[in-house]
Amino acid sequence: MPKYSYSATTILVPVTRVLRPTIKPASPFSPEAASESLRKAMKGLGTDEATIISILTHHSNEQRREIEKQFKTMYGRDLKSDLKSELSGRFEDVILALLDPPRVYDARELKNAIKGAGTDEAALIEILCTRSNAEIKEIKELYKAHFKRDLEKDLISDTSGDFRRLLVSQVNGHRDESGHVDAALAKAEAQELVQAGIKKVGTDEETFNRILCLRNYAQLRATFDAYKQIAGKDIEDSIKSEMSGNLEKGFLAIVRVARNVPAFFAERLYDSMKGAGTTDNTLIRIIVSRSEVDLGLIKREFQRMYGKTLASFIKGDTTGDYKNTLLALCGE
Repeated sequence: MPKYSYSATTILVPVTRVLRPTIKPASPFSPEAASESLRKAMKGLGTDEATIISILTHHSNEQRREIEKQFKTMYGRDLKSDLKSELSGRFEDVILALLDPPRVYDARELKNAIKGAGTDEAALIEILCTRSNAEIKEIKELYKAHFKRDLEKDLISDTSGDFRRLLVSQVNGHRDESGHVDAALAKAEAQELVQAGIKKVGTDEETFNRILCLRNYAQLRATFDAYKQIAGKDIEDSIKSEMSGNLEKGFLAIVRVARNVPAFFAERLYDSMKGAGTTDNTLIRIIVSRSEVDLGLIKREFQRMYGKTLASFIKGDTTGDYKNTLLALCGE
């Protein structure tokens, strides 16, 4: 049992969170046998897609990278290159995503969100507002190593205004992660948010940015509770009425992540598949990046929130080997 200590204004809360991955390391693990099976699946005429799916979705990311090294040692061939030559479309995209180390994948997705005409602001928000300080630091280092560019500078050149400042705050990676809750501070900062928003002509976005980007999630939850008592409305409703566009989406993301990380990702998955068409980049990114973290919890939240299973949505929105890979990653 975690131990809690209390004083007049301070509460110490546990910072650990129960995780429920859908992909776990294979045991026993033989990179040699896996490499041999992958080579057979791609050798000669035709491709054994089922074997490729089975191997890559039944090993952890770390094990996949060991298989990749073993494959090159055994055959003098590059596994990614072989897969690219054998696969295509969204099936190829999800399979190749499985071979990237998690933070390399994040860095690559951020680069994809920035490059070219238009910016995928939702992807920037999703990644930068859900990674830990240590993960942000690693992403920045890998972004620099892979693309010879500075992530913060790229974000600054590709965004503007208050939304740019939000992203710069997030990519700084200095949020308090102590888990300490100061009740007096929560009340004081809730009052600041009221004065900066609903009690002000116009909105003081800087105050929202400072509090939402600086405090740990437990502290923020206490602030949101105090805010509702003072303002008589939920912080999300105030953000929706006071903000607009990407800034609104970014602040709402932080609030929702502070309250319930799996629910945040469940909503993102639902949005990627609802209505006509599918936002495949989002679907792939979340399924791949959360499969070894909390995809089991995301599945549970998805069913609670929408009354249908995540698997049923995937089956209705995708087809073939692409669908089979996503379902396997979901543990279905």
